[in-house]
Amino acid sequence: MSLNSPPVPPGPTPRRAVPVALVIAVAILVAGVSAGGTAVYFELRPVPAAHSAVTVTDDLGRSVTVPAVPSRAVVLGPNVMDTMFRLGLRSHVVGVDCSNATLGGLEGDYTPAQISLWTLAPSMCVLAYPQVSSADLLNRTPQVVLASTILSVPGLEEWSSTYGIPVVFFGPSTLGSVVYDVQMVATIFGVEAAASQLVSQLQSTLSQSSAFLTNLTDNGTTLRSVLMTYYPVPAGEPNAGYYTFGPGSFGQSLIELAGGVNVAGNAPTSSPELSGSQVLFDNPSVVVYGTGFGVNLTQYQQGPDWSSIPAVANGNLTGIDVTVMTEVDPTMVLYLPMLTHILYPDLPGA
Repeated sequence: MSLNSPPVPPGPTPRRAVPVALVIAVAILVAGVSAGGTAVYFELRPVPAAHSAVTVTDDLGRSVTVPAVPSRAVVLGPNVMDTMFRLGLRSHVVGVDCSNATLGGLEGDYTPAQISLWTLAPSMCVLAYPQVSSADLLNRTPQVVLASTILSVPGLEEWSSTYGIPVVFFGPSTLGSVVYDVQMVATIFGVEAAASQLVSQLQSTLSQSSAFLTNLTDNGTTLRSVLMTYYPVPAGEPNAGYYTFGPGSFGQSLIELAGGVNVAGNAPTSSPELSGSQVLFDNPSVVVYGTGFGVNLTQYQQGPDWSSIPAVANGNLTGIDVTVMTEVDPTMVLYLPMLTHILYPDLPGA
């Protein structure tokens, strides 16, 4: 689920990719996600201290009442788990999403680095793919379920209604919306003080990226064209090419906020596959390729026309953790300066 998969089977969009609004919407939201501006997006309504519950409005606009500071939470989505860990809430997590055994179980949804950093174990698994297991959820005895909207919303809503356990959905529409999600988690678990520092970091990063992009355009700098690919299909196989990000994707938003131009920006879908000849025609200045879940540089080198791509031949390529491309969470936002540096290594401030 988290923006990677076990070797992503050719064709499907990465499970963790979520549609995003135009980059300008991020700049607008950044300006409005301060404490006063948050209410413009969705309202957080803590119940008075004498009560034992809080009410939040999740990313689907649903008003959800949850136990105050729940000690047992099931997290269905690496993007949500990233926020939980950064806010010091790992001890509250009793279950996480896992794929079926064929798709890799826990390692089908989380990278080895995430599993290690977040101290996740197979015993925490709640089967989420191809569909969420009601039995697994109940076995974890959660007080609240925090779920990515990539999962079946109707299915989880029915489960919540049947068993009386609240489900809060996370599906940020822009990178700036990640700030709201952090505040929502902080409200549920009563860690607003811890969240304030993270929120400040996120807002600062988004603002700096916006300022850098403005500086590039004001100075008439030619923006670098970018191929950001998360999965290759080897040459000689049907539909050989490179899966990438098109209009309305977070991948495109990342590229644009970092000061680049997406070579697939005019593709007909948000998750297009470009053939080798198409990449050669587009001639990207920089190639950024995602690694993880069994995919590494060797797989890309087997892709069509890989060594003939000028950026590759000239060494203007960089491999990054694919979760940075596909998991919409604080880590994705905080990675923006690094992506900018990849695109403009010689420019001040990059």
